[in-house]
Amino acid sequence: NDTKQLVSNGCTKQRPKHKEMLVAKGYKQRHGIDYDEVFAPAAKVDTIRLLTAIAAQNKWKIYQMDVKSAFLNGYLSEEVYVDQPPGYVQKNKEHKVCRLKKALYGLKQAPRAWYQRFADFVHTLGFSHSKCDHSLFIYKHGVDTTYVLLYVDDIILTTSSDALRQHFISLLAKEFAMKD
Repeated sequence: NDTKQLVSNGCTKQRPKHKEMLVAKGYKQRHGIDYDEVFAPAAKVDTIRLLTAIAAQNKWKIYQMDVKSAFLNGYLSEEVYVDQPPGYVQKNKEHKVCRLKKALYGLKQAPRAWYQRFADFVHTLGFSHSKCDHSLFIYKHGVDTTYVLLYVDDIILTTSSDALRQHFISLLAKEFAMKD
């Protein structure tokens, strides 16, 4: 790979000039054969407003985090096969395909698989779904309260204390690669 040098604050870093990513050709999937439903975890605008109002009223800080390569975290519940990636086709096995266990960008199932993986994880931490917006997860324990709002690959988090915020951010960061 070609690399470019980055100079920042007197430090020199090497960064790849070109990145490669394997993407499924989701546009070739056929309804009823390749996928059952399309779903993208998008929070309702009213929920974002309400969460902001709750945080402002209680003087809580709001944090936004981005989950890196979020759709690659989802596990597939159905069988999905893709052709061997160009440049990686095995000689004398060109007719073989790859069975995916995890989602790839481009799959119709990827957003749903990511959402389910995230929901399953925060449920193990004691969160429950909001009844009005399934992208909102709520944790209540005594006087401690945390709200986590999932918007595709972004997370908005507000908590009743800084210690609780640090606790949940560290748990999320252990499970998913994140950018604060």
